[in-house]
Amino acid sequence: MSGQLHLNVNILNAGVFGGSWRFPDTDALASYTIEHYTAIAKKAEAAKLDAVFLADGPLLDPSIRHRSGNNLEPTTVLARVAAQTEKVGLIGTLSSSYNDPEEIARRLGDLDYVSGGRFGWNVVTTAGPVAARNFGHTGEPEHGLRYRRAASVVDQVVTKWGARTELVSPQGRPVIVQAGGSSDGKRLASQIGEVIFSAEQDLDKARAFRTEIREGARKFGRSPDEVVVLPGLSTVLGSTEAEARARRELLDELLPDAYARDRLAGQLGFSLDGLDDNAPIPPELLRNPDHAGGSQTFYRVVLGIIERENPTLRQLLKKLSGGGGHRIVVGTPEQIADDIERWFRHGAADGFNVMPDVLPSGFDDFADHLVPELRRRGLFRTDYEGTTLRDHLGLGVPGVPYTTTDEYPLVSAE
Repeated sequence: MSGQLHLNVNILNAGVFGGSWRFPDTDALASYTIEHYTAIAKKAEAAKLDAVFLADGPLLDPSIRHRSGNNLEPTTVLARVAAQTEKVGLIGTLSSSYNDPEEIARRLGDLDYVSGGRFGWNVVTTAGPVAARNFGHTGEPEHGLRYRRAASVVDQVVTKWGARTELVSPQGRPVIVQAGGSSDGKRLASQIGEVIFSAEQDLDKARAFRTEIREGARKFGRSPDEVVVLPGLSTVLGSTEAEARARRELLDELLPDAYARDRLAGQLGFSLDGLDDNAPIPPELLRNPDHAGGSQTFYRVVLGIIERENPTLRQLLKKLSGGGGHRIVVGTPEQIADDIERWFRHGAADGFNVMPDVLPSGFDDFADHLVPELRRRGLFRTDYEGTTLRDHLGLGVPGVPYTTTDEYPLVSAE
């Protein structure tokens, strides 16, 4: 572990909370404008963050009925961001399930070159039947197939980057970013991931996850020190603890109930209709995570909360607040800095993929008040020491250790 934290900001439309677009003085339609992203990226660069991060999915999410969504394609946005910034890293999500490796290699390779070596590719295996239907498939592909295809696609893309003799990026090639808490996901992370996003709620489990990924990397012939683990962290800041808690309570009140229920039902894989709001979810409805479809990572997160806390359905909906399952920390800059420092010092994280509650105001609070507190403790840089994303992350340029030779077309699931 390096001596200082790594921090990204996830520019997730109006903010990670399901009701963020309804928060006072927030422009609900800002995420439909390019200025929303460039302004936050400039703020992130001024704060010396490692990178900005954009999530994405190749579908029109039905939840658009209840909240603003991820509305612009990530590499298009990040090309504009690259033109208006100089050093902050640029991480975009592209599906390995529904994109062609030839096209990914050229698009990201060229963007990495023109940005001066600042790109990272967040490799995702797209879950869910909506995306599958969008590409003419009859159902969601089997979980293991998605991950086998991902390993194959990354292998092909990295090989093509390694073969470039012109327009070669100053950082060698884009950084490979990956997230996945399932057995298949952790194996893929150990095999290909340089930056690993996780969704752990508990410090001890987060530390075990980081150890498992690092040891997995070693088994694939990689150095564990070439892997940076960044759990997702949703922040709700206030100048006092009471102010922060009042902000969280307002966000809970603003959460569209239909959105929260639809999202939780999607994570669990069954309808919530007919369930008692004042009782825990019946245990007979819950499946073994290894047999769950969709995103096993977030299924495991929600299942862990249910097992630890046995909340009623209403309490579970409030705890998640429509945010998807990443850990939420509420408090003053000093209190949240305490939490961040504890996770970092105990080997549970190399830093965090920060998901502010509301954008841009929540990130303004983070950059203006929390980052200075982290600097005061010697936990975060005061300036960039290099110009590329690899420089910021302390990563060298790895070889091409991938040995996958089989290609896995995405077939229709019956």
